[in-house]
Amino acid sequence: MKIEGVTAIVTGGGSGLGRATAEALAAKGARVAVVDRNEASSGEVAAAIGGLAVALDVADAGAAEAAFARIESEIGAARILVNCAGIGIAKRVLGKEGPQALADFETVIRVNLLGSFNMLRLATAAMAKLEPLDGGERGVVINTASIAAYEGQIGQAAYSASKGGIVAMTLPIAREMAQFGIRVNAIAPGLFLTPLLLGLPEEARISLGKSIPFPARLGNPSEFAGLAVHMTENAFLNGEVVRLDGALRMQPR
Repeated sequence: MKIEGVTAIVTGGGSGLGRATAEALAAKGARVAVVDRNEASSGEVAAAIGGLAVALDVADAGAAEAAFARIESEIGAARILVNCAGIGIAKRVLGKEGPQALADFETVIRVNLLGSFNMLRLATAAMAKLEPLDGGERGVVINTASIAAYEGQIGQAAYSASKGGIVAMTLPIAREMAQFGIRVNAIAPGLFLTPLLLGLPEEARISLGKSIPFPARLGNPSEFAGLAVHMTENAFLNGEVVRLDGALRMQPR
């Protein structure tokens, strides 16, 4: 799909992978709705790229419906959705204080998996009504999984489950959406320089980078964004989950 002149929605667009993706799509000429729970962050990014700031809890069905209506009214119906919003809680199932609180697990699943599906269901419903572009495409959806979906570490049960759900739903949804000319893919990133890792001491970041076979460094959000742009532009890439991890395979801990 040609990106120039179309509307794109990026969740988690206020920082990290989402911000880099919003910037990359805007640089390609897209009108970008920067969706983030943090209103200040989404506003900052939107102002920098000439986009639309939208404060939203992606797992809130009613609020998401209202957000889609606002986006369509102000910058047009979206043909691109990139879901980057996500959280992580590192806790053992059986900790020193007893079993992990069910609410912790529910919260991660709600934001990472239900939130991604909520945005996807609304985006594809709107895309299916649009006129097809050259080649028959109507829209593109890219979800963010994680290598934790494949090699989750101890303490990542909730996070791995949420990202595993994204991996598992990619193909069936891509198959369903084929009739409408909507492609669905996912990116499974490894260790990236996101705000979480940027908060670590430099020595710790260097040590983590050395665990990656090649290149022996943490990923740059612009590299994630570059893949998202390619997935959008490459019309034959569909129903796929692409690992972006420098050949890293995570150890148990």
